[in-house]
Amino acid sequence: MSIKVKRFRAQPMSRLLNRGELGSLMHMARLLEKAQNHLRQHLTHDLAEHLFVGGYRNGRLTLITDGAAWLTRLRYEQPRLLSLLHQLPEFAAVTGFQLKVRPVRPAKAPLRQTRRLPAQAGKEIATCAEDTDDPKLKQALQRLASHAEHE
Repeated sequence: MSIKVKRFRAQPMSRLLNRGELGSLMHMARLLEKAQNHLRQHLTHDLAEHLFVGGYRNGRLTLITDGAAWLTRLRYEQPRLLSLLHQLPEFAAVTGFQLKVRPVRPAKAPLRQTRRLPAQAGKEIATCAEDTDDPKLKQALQRLASHAEHE
């Protein structure tokens, strides 16, 4: 019984990412990033850092902010934002915006739990290690005892 193996030549990632559905998805992501950067350049700094472009569907660009106050300010800026987008040829077909509030929660690092081994407990474990005949268990107990606080 023989096993036939197909051999494929290695291809650059850029070629793989630009094919088929993935390619169109990558193209749309680049366009949305371009729109976001263009709009942010023309807004005040405080408003720009709260503006995110979320998607494009049926001629409407979705703009996302992280608070209702910023959304209200964006509502007043809609006509100017639309004219700014029309400066980019890729977004000439945009007819309006869909505005959404999505609070952004910063990723919190899990709290590090530090455990303490009191000095007395370390002495007891070391004593147990001395009385143990099994070499692996003895080594494990000694290693555990070494983590005890020093007086």
